[in-house]
Amino acid sequence: MIEPLSGPDPGETAMADQQTTGTPDPAARPLADRAPAIPARRGLRALVPGRGGWSAWLVRAPLPLALGLWLVSLSGVRLERMGTLGLLQALPPLYWAAVVLLTLGFVATLRAPRLPQRWAAGYVVGLIALIHATPSLLYPELRYAWAWKHVAIIDAMMRHNGSVPGAHDMDVYDQWPGFFQLNVVFLRATGLHSALGYASWYPVLANLLLLGPLMMIYRTLTQDRRLVWGGLWLYYSTAWIGQDYFSPQAFAYFLFLSVLALVLRRLADTRASGPGPDPAGRAEPAGARALSRRSDTPGRGGWRPVPFALVMVLVAAIVCSHPLTPLMMISFLALLSLPRRNRRVVAPVLAGAVALTFLWDATVARPYISANLNSLVSALSSPDQNALPNLSRLGTAAPQQVMASWVDRGLTASVLLLAVVALLCHSWARHSPLPWLLVAPLPLLLSNNYGGEMVFRAYLFALPAAAFLLATLLVQPPPRRRVRTWISTVVMLALLAGLFVGYYAKETMNYFTPQEAAATRYLTRLAPPGSLVVSATGDLPGGEMRYDQLQRIVLSQGSLPDRQRLLQEPLTALEDTMSDPRLTGPAYLILTRAQAADTDLTGLFPAGTVERLNDVVAASPDFLPLYSGPDAAVYRYLPTVHDAAPAPGGAPQP
Repeated sequence: MIEPLSGPDPGETAMADQQTTGTPDPAARPLADRAPAIPARRGLRALVPGRGGWSAWLVRAPLPLALGLWLVSLSGVRLERMGTLGLLQALPPLYWAAVVLLTLGFVATLRAPRLPQRWAAGYVVGLIALIHATPSLLYPELRYAWAWKHVAIIDAMMRHNGSVPGAHDMDVYDQWPGFFQLNVVFLRATGLHSALGYASWYPVLANLLLLGPLMMIYRTLTQDRRLVWGGLWLYYSTAWIGQDYFSPQAFAYFLFLSVLALVLRRLADTRASGPGPDPAGRAEPAGARALSRRSDTPGRGGWRPVPFALVMVLVAAIVCSHPLTPLMMISFLALLSLPRRNRRVVAPVLAGAVALTFLWDATVARPYISANLNSLVSALSSPDQNALPNLSRLGTAAPQQVMASWVDRGLTASVLLLAVVALLCHSWARHSPLPWLLVAPLPLLLSNNYGGEMVFRAYLFALPAAAFLLATLLVQPPPRRRVRTWISTVVMLALLAGLFVGYYAKETMNYFTPQEAAATRYLTRLAPPGSLVVSATGDLPGGEMRYDQLQRIVLSQGSLPDRQRLLQEPLTALEDTMSDPRLTGPAYLILTRAQAADTDLTGLFPAGTVERLNDVVAASPDFLPLYSGPDAAVYRYLPTVHDAAPAPGGAPQP
C-alpha cells in the first residue's frame, strides 16, 4: 500500500464549495477533464526524483540495476536444463533477483508523494521485457507450435494471393483471414519473404501495444495515477494465459481493448458534460471518474461521425480476424448498455457489432458455421461441461505439471476473488462499469467449450477489470501504511511467482531446437504434393508448411480406439495409418524431442511413447530413415513387397 496523500482533493473542495454556495466554482473542472493535484508531504520531499535527496535512489536505482541483472543473467541460461518445469529450471538466481528488485523499485515509485510517471512507465515496460523478451532472446527458433502454424498460413495466402484452395481442415482460416492478410500486406510492402523473422518478437510487441488501450481504460475509471500504474503492473503480473503469441487472438484482443477504451472514454466525456455532483450522492475516492453520473444536458452524449467510424473500422477488423472475440465484444457491449444512461453511447456500437458479425458469419464464415451448427447448439445445453477441458488422456501428466496447473488455478481464483472483494469494499466501484466488465465473459463461458479453452479465454477478457480492482486493494492508501505496504509487496511478488509458473512451466514443449526446425523444414520441402506427414503430437515447428499440398495426421488427435491400438500394436497401427490407398504421394513419419516432451508432460500418451515409436520404426525394414539426430528423426514409409507363393501348376497368383 502507498502512503496517504496529505491535504484535501481539489475536486472535492470545489464540489463542496459548489454545494454550499449554490454557484459553480469557475476553477473547478469536471473530474473527467483534469488530473488531480497531489501535494507533497514535507518529510518525504526527498523521495521525489530530481530533488537530489538520497531517497530518490529508491525510485531511480532499482530499474537500471534490475535490467542489468536480467541481461547478465541471460548469459548463464542453459536451455538443456529445462525439464518438467520448463524454463523455471534453466533461469539462474540472478534472474529472480532482477524480478524481486524490479518489484521493490516499482513499490517505491508508488510511494513517492509526487508519482514520477516516467519511472512508473519504465518499471512496467521493464516487467514486460523480463517476462516476454526472455524467450525471444534465448530461443534460437520461434516459440510455440501454433505460432509456426500461423506463419505457414500467411505463407500459403501469399502464394495463392488470397484464399488457399485444397486447405482441408485448415480452410477455417480462409473464413477469418483479417490477421493473416494484414501480415501479407506488410510482407509485400517491406519485401520480406516470411513472417518468421519478426514473429519471435510478437509477444513483446503485443504486450507493449496493450499499454495504450489499458491505460486509456484505467484513466477513464480514475485520475489517481497510482491506481492506473498499479493496475497496469498487476495486469502484466497476472496475465499467465499466454495468448500473446503470433496469432489472430492476440491481434483481435488488442483491437477489442481499443474499442472498449473508446466506448468508455466516450461515456466519461458524456458524463463529464452533465451539471453538478452525483444526484445519488454516492461517495467516490479522490480522482475517481464519475462514470456513474447522469447527463441531463439536452443534446449531449452519443457519437460524432469520425470517432464512430473509427470504432466501426476496429469492430470490422475484429469480426474478420477471429471467431470468438466478436462474441466477447458483443457480450461486453450488451452488459454495458443495460444501464439506461449508457445506451446513447453503447447502443450504436452494439448494433454495429451485431450487424457486422451476423453479416460475416452468414456469408464468408458460413461454411464453418453450417458445419459446426449442431455442436454449437448442443453446447448451449451443457454449460457445466463448457468450463472444463475435454481432453481424454491415455497417460499420466508429470507431477510437476499437475502442481503447475493447480498454481494456475489458484492464481486465477485469487485474482477473481480479490476483484470481487474490491467491489464489496468500494461502493464507487460497484456504480462504475467495472462489475459489468468483470462478468461479461460469463455468458460465453456457459455457452461454449471452445476446445476446452473457454475458461482461459474468459479469464483473459475479464483480467483488465480484475487487475484494476486488485489495484484498489493493493495501491489505495490504508491505515498502518508501513505494514500494509510490505503485505502488498509480498502479494505482488506472489502473483508474479504464479505468473512465471503458468507462463514458463511448459517451455520444454514450447521450445524448439535448431535441429527440430531443420528436420521439419527438410521434410516439408522434400515431400512431393499429395504426400502424407504423420507425427505423434501437433507439437512440431512448421509442420503445417505447404498444408495445401500435403496431408497431415496427428496421432494424438485420433479417436480413442485408434490411440489405444497405437499403444498396443505400434508398428501395425502406424503401417495401417500410412498405407492409405487414397494417397497420391509417399508417407512420412517425423518424431521430435518436443513431441516427446508434449506426451511426457501432459499425459496425452504414457511417458516414453515417442521414444518407443522411434525404436519400433527404426527396427522395421519398411521405414527408411531420411533424417536422424538426437532431437529429430524423419522416416519414409516404404512397405516391402513380398513375392507371392506360386499357385498350383507353377503359375503365380495375381
